[in-house]
This record gives sequence, C-alpha cells and structure tokens, in this order.
Amino acid sequence: MKILCVADEEEKALWDYYTPDKLAGLDLIISCGDLHSDYLQFLVTMSGCPLLYVHGNHDDSYKRCPPWGCECIEDQVYNFQGLRVLGLGGSMWYRPGDHMFTEQQMKRRISRLSATLMITGGFDVLVTHAPVRGLGDLDDLPHRGYQCFHELLNKYHPLYMFHGHVHQSYGHFERVHVHPGGTRVINTCGSYRLEILPGQYPPRGQTGSGLYDLYTRLKDASRRGSC
Repeated sequence: MKILCVADEEEKALWDYYTPDKLAGLDLIISCGDLHSDYLQFLVTMSGCPLLYVHGNHDDSYKRCPPWGCECIEDQVYNFQGLRVLGLGGSMWYRPGDHMFTEQQMKRRISRLSATLMITGGFDVLVTHAPVRGLGDLDDLPHRGYQCFHELLNKYHPLYMFHGHVHQSYGHFERVHVHPGGTRVINTCGSYRLEILPGQYPPRGQTGSGLYDLYTRLKDASRRGSC
C-alpha cells in the first residue's frame, strides 16, 4: 500500500507545479492537519485515491469550507483495505479554538475510544496533528506533544504514528523517531511517502477480533450485494 502523508505546508511541487506522475500509483493520502481545504480537494481529485484527514490547530475554517471528497477520521478507527487508522487531531490548548485540547482533554478523548479499540483489536496507524511528548516536539506550550500518546502507543503498538505541527523551519527538525514501544513516529510536515506491505498489517476481516471481523465481512458482503 503506497501512502502519501501531508501536513502544515502546501508543497508547490504537488500543487503549483503539479504533473500527473507526482501522484501516480498512490493508494491512500493522509493529511495530518493545517492545510488549506482547496489543497486537499486538489490532491484527492488529481490522485483518484481516498484522502483521510484530521484537523490541525489552524483548521477552524473547515467548518465553513470543508475539504469536499475527503474523509475526516477524528475520534474513530477507519478501516482502509484492512489497515486500521485511528485519528486524533488538534494540538495542545494555548488559546480558544475548535481543535486545541489540554492534556486531560486529549486523555478523555482516548478514553472514550476504549470500547471501539477493544472491538477493532487495536489499530495499525495513529494519525495526529500534535507530536508525542519528547519525540520531535518543542518545549513551548503551543508545540508541546501529548504525554498520553505514549500510553496509547505502549498499549497498542501500532506500526506508525503520523503527525505534523512542528515545521522544518523551526530548527532541530527530525523526520523520524522510533518510540520505545516500537512504533515509527514520522513528522509529515510538507510531505512524506512510504509503502506498507500487506504482511505488516492484518488482511481486512482477519484482525483476530471476532466481532469486528464478522462486522467487516458482513459489511463487505452487503456492499457487493448492492453493486
């Protein structure tokens, strides 16, 4: 599965100087926030593949002008061809805004997902806007990562965590970290491409969580029957 991750800065190479080869062959695009809705709409239209997104702290405008054709995955596990993707957007609270949360508020968001994660048998990819505390974040409050993300990664051990929020221009930028629990934590500021091989995540309907696998197979059967 070939994935393009984007965040924070619209890349001219993908927009102003777009050519078809730059988005060719992709299976999925993931946005980690703080990108203009027109940019996301352009990417989903020109690539012809799904685009999943979470909100950044500057994405209040999505209420008025959401990125049409894209799928918001906030506070849910989205199953894409078997890849279970959990979305938790927003940043540390430092001023009033729709997508800013204190440490305790983010912790409560995660707690409300406990039943969902039990049913899905966990998740394979965590998509956030903010980093995890101590891995690629900064010490100032607006760019501080969440401590509770450590607990989430340690409990479920996903393959990847994608985030943005900390720009390359801020200095001391590191693209990839490896969490102590084994998760590869990637800052997708600008863009980042990767390929996840089929054997790295359970096939759709074969997660080992009986209820979720049954639900997935019934849903797929219903979709095929309606075609």
